Amino acid sequence: MATDTTAQATPAVDELLPPARLFTLGLQHVLVMYAGAIAVPLIVGRALALEPEQVAFLISADLFVCGLVTIIQSYGLTPWFGVKLPVMMGVTFASVGPMVSIALANPGPEGARMLFGAIMAAGVIAMLIAPLMSRLIRFFPPVVTGSIILVIGVSLMRIGINWIFGLPVGPTAPRTVNPEAQAWVDTVTGLNGVPPVPQGFALAPTVNNPNYAAPQNMLIAALVLLAIILVMKYARGFLSNIAVLVGIVTGAVIAAILGMMHFDKVADAGWFALIMPFHFGTPIFDPVMILTMVLVMVVVMIESLGMFLALGEMCGRRPSQQALAAGLRTDGLGTLIGGLFNTFPYTSFSQNVGLVGVTGVRSRFVCVAGGIIMIVLGLVPKMGALVEALPTVVLGGAGLVMFGMVAATGIRILTAVDFKENRSNAFIVAVSLGMGMIPLVAPDFKMHIPHAIHPLIDSGILLASITALVLNMAFNGAEAVSDDEVREAAMQSDGGH
Repeated sequence: MATDTTAQATPAVDELLPPARLFTLGLQHVLVMYAGAIAVPLIVGRALALEPEQVAFLISADLFVCGLVTIIQSYGLTPWFGVKLPVMMGVTFASVGPMVSIALANPGPEGARMLFGAIMAAGVIAMLIAPLMSRLIRFFPPVVTGSIILVIGVSLMRIGINWIFGLPVGPTAPRTVNPEAQAWVDTVTGLNGVPPVPQGFALAPTVNNPNYAAPQNMLIAALVLLAIILVMKYARGFLSNIAVLVGIVTGAVIAAILGMMHFDKVADAGWFALIMPFHFGTPIFDPVMILTMVLVMVVVMIESLGMFLALGEMCGRRPSQQALAAGLRTDGLGTLIGGLFNTFPYTSFSQNVGLVGVTGVRSRFVCVAGGIIMIVLGLVPKMGALVEALPTVVLGGAGLVMFGMVAATGIRILTAVDFKENRSNAFIVAVSLGMGMIPLVAPDFKMHIPHAIHPLIDSGILLASITALVLNMAFNGAEAVSDDEVREAAMQSDGGH
């Protein structure tokens, strides 16, 4: 902390600390957000079915853009960009569900071009509507944002669980075709006079797959989860803030000992490489995908608005309307830059907002230092290759915590909702949650619906968002939301990213 004389001369948020302390505190912010920062490119890259080298590139690109946008947000770039508070920027988990839906429907580099095109367009639109968000916020009271974030967490849980046990399709499907039956079919179809196999004919999988729910995988995931629980229970201060990262490192060590990690790609990766835009080619702009990502950005910006108000209160600098607009505009700029550099939508990381309160260090230059560290990490391809080498089962144990915390965040926000006097709020949450579960429970519900709108309805998050918005308007109208309510919701969402 600064001395009294320095504090009188310079506001704490503008205090420039000594280089060694800046580096140490900046590194602390990086470590707190690192697990969340690397998780999204891993999830989306593997959903796109990209090659390991391409997934490693996504990780490096994400770290690079995280750092770049953090510097813009904390330091400021012209009066129009940057809230100039200690903010670390990262990819929001709110965007993961829709992005995975887009990726699964359009795998490969072609799908990546469509995804990044939608992200870029959403970033531009977010910049344009940033000044209007203070008016739009009345459509997003806690009953709406809490319902949306709850559905986000529940939807993401499927990803974490599949990381542990195996994907329901492909080489890790629960059941596989009986090899003896397949051999019989192959033999019969080769005989003279036997009619050809009808198109679409295939044997049903009936044999348990040893690759699904392998005991070794479940043990590793359990040990990762146990490590996180122990750190959360017994560690104090900074170490407790990086419990998920400690769990991932623990799982990586165990996986390496068991021979499940392969480092050949790490050895082949270089020590330095620039992150170039349009790595996968010219972006493709699909209207439905753009609408999907714009809806995500609106939710993200509402949460960011609350984060800025909460952070301003911590730092003793209440952001002006112009500063709030500049911060939200930077969310849009960061998302545009993300699309350009083959990465994802960005917002302020709530874990780091909590860290400001824990450490009491309010200098925005600490986050600028953290941003520089992230840029350096992004320019080292070996770092991305090392993260990509992690077996998904390691991330599965951590995913139960990360994604479960998102769902818990939604519940915490809903605690601010009046369910006793206003029974319609419970109805809004119930129906929104039910709509959000449809793609999870009945993924083929859309088989008779035009394919063009599949990306829009394939995401339970968007179904829940639209449902919550419409029902809240029908039952509660567009009531004004105070800064105190927005700030309180933001404080409840600590950990939601």
